[in-house]
Amino acid sequence: MKRVMCLVSGLVLAVVAVSARQMPTAGQKVGPAMSLQRAYAGIKTNLTGNAEKMPDADYSFKPGSMPEVRTFGALFMHVANAQYGQCAGVKGVPNPNQGTDLEKTKTTKADIVKALADSFAFCDDAFASTTDDNAMQYVTQGRGEVTRVAALFGVIAHDNEMFGTSNVYLRAKGLVPASTERQMQGRGRGRGGNQ
Repeated sequence: MKRVMCLVSGLVLAVVAVSARQMPTAGQKVGPAMSLQRAYAGIKTNLTGNAEKMPDADYSFKPGSMPEVRTFGALFMHVANAQYGQCAGVKGVPNPNQGTDLEKTKTTKADIVKALADSFAFCDDAFASTTDDNAMQYVTQGRGEVTRVAALFGVIAHDNEMFGTSNVYLRAKGLVPASTERQMQGRGRGRGGNQ
């Protein structure tokens, strides 16, 4: 029970921290559903941007020579695999990707960017249909049940972890991550080299 309370407290703090980046307008109340939806929109933009930035020839790149390190392309297929599994539970439908390992079947940039977009499209309505009223309803995840908000926060947390990892790959190739490039453009510094 203590572990569950720590997890719930951590989830609430993380959602609040993520939603704080997008400050509400005067008088606007931002509940758990809107916080999740904003965080999801942000990570979707960031992951999609990074996937599009890397040249096709570098999709097989991986830092280091350890076999367990994923290639840049496999990193994004890992995201897609996870999103299908997690969002299927939230939606209460079978995983349409069950038995398919995208990391092994998709290798070109075009295929990977499309597969990533398809996994986001599959998750979009899981986030869009979340309300403050249904956020605490239980959904199946693995062999157990968690609240809808916990399952969706899991998607965001995992995606953010993979986004951070993808930034390292881009930087190793001398590329600026998509989110950094957007921030620099917002500050009038434009596109540039490795910033």
